Amino acid sequence: MASGFGPCADRYRNLRRTPQDTAQIGRRFHAVTEVELPAGEGGELMVRYAPRHPRVARRLCSYLGFTVDGSAEGYRSVGGSIPFVRLTEGAPARRSDR
Repeated sequence: MASGFGPCADRYRNLRRTPQDTAQIGRRFHAVTEVELPAGEGGELMVRYAPRHPRVARRLCSYLGFTVDGSAEGYRSVGGSIPFVRLTEGAPARRSDR
């Protein structure tokens, strides 16, 4: 999941504060845990997304105030500037205090 409006977006801040949440997909609800991704991984996600959805990727970047030239490096730069989180299904593993 990308926080297109940056780290100040309410949904992103809520996930950072409380990483355990519920996500609805269709009619089903899933317990999820949020994990923040490093900027480099966000960049690679954008590089993979853009060729599959070129028009949407360009529009999304434009809407968010980014200019891209259509190159992999351009999308990598944008993806590195947007906070990304991965939602994994299930509660986090509990750590032992031993």
